[in-house]
Amino acid sequence: MASIKNLKKDINYVLGDVIEYALDVSILKNEPKKGDELIDESIEIFDALIAKVNDKNVENKKEHFKAINQELENKAKDLVNKINSL
Repeated sequence: MASIKNLKKDINYVLGDVIEYALDVSILKNEPKKGDELIDESIEIFDALIAKVNDKNVENKKEHFKAINQELENKAKDLVNKINSL
């Protein structure tokens, strides 16, 4: 991983794209309430991941950031699967 700055950008871009996709799909399938729920879930995940990135009390930073990156990937996949099942 190059830097904390890049990890924060990745979190922002990935979850931003998921939110945009949720909006598009919920509008196309006429499910605005379900889309709003998924967007809210995405925002909660964003807040949680950024809080983990900003945590200063970490012993092994490399492993910590690698775990955050993996969590981002898993959560984004789960959100996309939920969006596809609308």
